[in-house]
Amino acid sequence: MIFNSTSEITGIINTEIAKLNNFSSNMHIIKEPSNLYEPIIYAMGQGGKRIRPTMLVLSCYINDGNVEDAINPAIGLEVFHNFTLLHDDIMDKADIRRGNPTVYHKWNTNIAILSGDAMYALAIKYLTKTNTEFVSPILDVFYKTSIEICEGQQYDADFETAQNVSVEEYTKMIRLKTAVALAAAMKVGAIIAKRDTILQEQLYQYGINVGIAFQIVDDLLDVYADTSVFGKKRGGDILCCKKTFVYIKALELADEQTKNELIRLYNSNDLDPEVKINSVIDIFNKLNVKEAVEQVVDEYHAKADEIIANVDIEPSKLKMLVEYCNKLSHRNY
Repeated sequence: MIFNSTSEITGIINTEIAKLNNFSSNMHIIKEPSNLYEPIIYAMGQGGKRIRPTMLVLSCYINDGNVEDAINPAIGLEVFHNFTLLHDDIMDKADIRRGNPTVYHKWNTNIAILSGDAMYALAIKYLTKTNTEFVSPILDVFYKTSIEICEGQQYDADFETAQNVSVEEYTKMIRLKTAVALAAAMKVGAIIAKRDTILQEQLYQYGINVGIAFQIVDDLLDVYADTSVFGKKRGGDILCCKKTFVYIKALELADEQTKNELIRLYNSNDLDPEVKINSVIDIFNKLNVKEAVEQVVDEYHAKADEIIANVDIEPSKLKMLVEYCNKLSHRNY
């Protein structure tokens, strides 16, 4: 199988997701109980960038592996990712995901929890539907990643009540909550391609740095993105007083008076939502936070490029990976 672009890989992923477990909404086949399965179909049918499965298949492809062996594990990783979103939206009280009502908002919290639990089981099912020689190492990566994502989610929850969160603490959290899944995708692809553990680790660390950059950009998008493009309400993190890289960096750059004003505004629940969002963003702009955060993003991409500068991968195929990952952190606001 030869790919001319990563969009071809994503297209295969979307086709396979449409057939997920033979209860695709396109086929009008719904398993019972419907309140368990309809939210899964709804969540998986919302689209999304399919970054993790694309990276997994891409990693296998550029390492000259059998792409067919990578398809089901890639689907499994995407199902797992969407499971985490169901629970994440509950914790964040998020009403909108990808431009549509979140599962817990459309149904209820209990249904979202239970459908998410079923998705976790489905994820394992698909991760292990591959050549038997890969199952054990894939599960080792998956279980480690699952636990780390939970650790990251807990740190994120703890930050809600923490008085101070440093850039270093926040970076550790997003490494666990977001970056490890991208790193796992890279490593699993290399496992399926039968590459040695040294290269697997190089690609894993590449994924970590790309993943951190990706999440920092996601924090920027909450402030500066076009809602119709981003698929979420602008300023959602500000309204729920969520400590993000943008907010923490602003506190780091601000003088004492500006810092106190930003803290007051950010933690206020009495202001009109639009007034609160605009007031906080005004301070961000005065501090040139956007430019400072974008510099950090560039630094993580430089680290990623350094890691794979001398890897044993055919240059034209490696270029596909680098170009794809660079686009992840240069999404239009």
